[in-house]
Amino acid sequence: MRVGMPKGTTTTTTTGTTTTAIRTSIPMAERVPDALVLLAWLSPGYPVGAYAYSHGLEWAVEAGDVRDEASLRDWLADVLDHGAGRSDAILAAHAHRAAAVGDADALVAVNDLALALSPSRELHLETSQQGRSFLDATRAAWDVPGLANLAGRLDGPVAYPVAVGAAAGAHGLDRGTVLMAYLAAFLQNLVSASLRLAPVGQTAGTRVVAALMPRAAALARAVGDLPLDEAGTATVRLDLGSFRHETQYTRIFRS
Repeated sequence: MRVGMPKGTTTTTTTGTTTTAIRTSIPMAERVPDALVLLAWLSPGYPVGAYAYSHGLEWAVEAGDVRDEASLRDWLADVLDHGAGRSDAILAAHAHRAAAVGDADALVAVNDLALALSPSRELHLETSQQGRSFLDATRAAWDVPGLANLAGRLDGPVAYPVAVGAAAGAHGLDRGTVLMAYLAAFLQNLVSASLRLAPVGQTAGTRVVAALMPRAAALARAVGDLPLDEAGTATVRLDLGSFRHETQYTRIFRS
């Protein structure tokens, strides 16, 4: 990725009666490391509204499935291994691959599948609202011709992993690094939600992140080359909980 840099700066120093001008050259364009781009795109400050979604965790706390550090760690491990963690990583990998070669038809097919795999209205909203917001924000601030062309074919709802994968592919970011960053951000967002729901405190939440980060990294390495038909989830209790969350009496999250 290329970003504009100033041509240079001139510093003037005066010692006694002697004035010396020193010109410091700065490259006009410098490649930003992939990690820094992903830190920006997947940070809590990126305008996608991730803070508004708990991915079914709010109902899991209400139902007593998640009540302490151990149960939160187990619940999140299942989401990574058998739920949206694994499935989204596969979808993001295929979106990245399609965008990298400019294959708009393949990208649309991945997006259609990703949206169809959403098991409930709230989880569909979670992925499509974040996906559209991510794509719009990235095009506004980090646009490149390849992404602009692909975005023209994604004029309706866009699944979040597809939006991230497509943007990363269009920008030439390393796919493995993208998947690791995506899963790490997904994990940390859910732990953040758990802190607001209060089954664990900040120290316990940090321990959960530390315990599961190696799992997220291993998952990213394992799924990067899997076929698209491997996408899908097997987290029935979470899916049913997302239905029940729609009518939950008191709630602070949209999913």
